[in-house]
Amino acid sequence: MPDEPTIPAQPGVYVLLLYIARPLAIEPGRLGRFLLERGWYAYVGSAWGPGGLAARVGRHLRPADAKRARWHIDWLTAQAPIVQVAWNVGAPRRECAWAQALHIASAAAIVIPRFGASDCACAAHLLRLAEPTRSLAEVMAASAAALSLATPGLALRWLTDARAWPASG
Repeated sequence: MPDEPTIPAQPGVYVLLLYIARPLAIEPGRLGRFLLERGWYAYVGSAWGPGGLAARVGRHLRPADAKRARWHIDWLTAQAPIVQVAWNVGAPRRECAWAQALHIASAAAIVIPRFGASDCACAAHLLRLAEPTRSLAEVMAASAAALSLATPGLALRWLTDARAWPASG
């Protein structure tokens, strides 16, 4: 979509928003086998290596057959579409804080303990968002505000034309 911001090649923190249309069984590495219910999920990650956010998020957006499953999120993105990406450039390693703020701002649930959190003390970096009471952009803005991330530093990029929560049912 041409009016959307370009994901920068700078270090930072990002959130992938995914939608699962029907129950989905996944087995992310050694975490075990889990059944994810229909709904919205958010995954919080960071990109501090070469190529920054553009490289890391770009990898997540590649088709499953174009990458080897390396991180827990790879098992999920192989079966569920990423609908939106949010990021904050140069955020000082706030991945864990953003996951917690998003958990609170969206009344989210941890569905797979330790998912995406094998290198920290967090319960998980994958959250199942509660049924929507506000827009995705509002949830993201509320979580960023809780971290005192400057609004100009927070960018959202929709990857589909579905800019609203799907109807329940």
